Amino acid sequence: MKQKLKKVFWHRMVLLGVFGWAVLWLDVPTGAQTVKQTVITYKTVKIENLDIFYREAGDPTKPTILLLHGFPASSHMFRNLIPQLADKFHVVAPDYPGFGYSSAPGVDEFDYTFDHLAKVVDAFTQVVGLKKYSLYVQDYGAPVGYRLAVKHPERIQALIVQNGNAYEEGLGPGFDAIKAYWKDPGDINTTQLRGFLKIEGTKYQYVAGTRNPHHINPDAYTFDQLWLDRPGNDAIQLKLFWDYRTNLLRYPEWQAFFRKHQPPTLVVWGKNDPFFPIAGAEPYKRDLKNIEFHLLDTGHFALEEDGEVIAGYIRAFFDQQKIK
Repeated sequence: MKQKLKKVFWHRMVLLGVFGWAVLWLDVPTGAQTVKQTVITYKTVKIENLDIFYREAGDPTKPTILLLHGFPASSHMFRNLIPQLADKFHVVAPDYPGFGYSSAPGVDEFDYTFDHLAKVVDAFTQVVGLKKYSLYVQDYGAPVGYRLAVKHPERIQALIVQNGNAYEEGLGPGFDAIKAYWKDPGDINTTQLRGFLKIEGTKYQYVAGTRNPHHINPDAYTFDQLWLDRPGNDAIQLKLFWDYRTNLLRYPEWQAFFRKHQPPTLVVWGKNDPFFPIAGAEPYKRDLKNIEFHLLDTGHFALEEDGEVIAGYIRAFFDQQKIK
């Protein structure tokens, strides 16, 4: 009996040993696993006595990407992209004055121009210690970011352009109401633009041109509308609509920057955007030699429907360019 038990014991030990080595070899989980999650920090810094909110993730020793949002969004538009990049990049996304969680002083307290927004973001980069960075620009992010690029070309490592315009042919029919306002800022055109600041206009910016509107998380446009509905914010947005015309005067300067400095550029453009159509994407090829170009079958806020695709393009592009 003892001999039989001994034989069974060693038989089981051998099986256990083989199984144990198999577990190690196959890397099969044998218990609870620890899932590494991205740590995103949410901070504010003082710029011109304003609280400037920003999201940050990743190792600051890795390549930095400064994410600059559009209208009527905030750094919230990058909420899904940040964790997809943070293992490989240092990502920083501020909210401009008047947007998101940043201070929103009234128009009689703060000069809402694109020059001034860029000045604040420039100061922000210095306060948080960004010495070199790549720019991700979308919508308003382009006129803000390109002002930084022209002022500090030595800091710019690359451009990621997602429906961010730098060419006059890039203003689509969605801009018609703003163009009318530039010609006549009277009651009729002002009233029309105030209507655009309602939830219907905000939702339209998110769903127009998408493959499927049901792909768009309503939290995105509902969150934006929360800030647009703050008392006095309509006046802020009208000031910026009015000042946007000054960006067109800067287009030749930005295009000259492209031609002279030739930053590596990744274009990821929602081709069905009613505000910045393909006509605004194509001219980048004229001025930039080191360019990778992708048209996506989606709309203005391409990250909402194709965020994973864009993240993949960014990772592959930076690998290819060997940006460190």
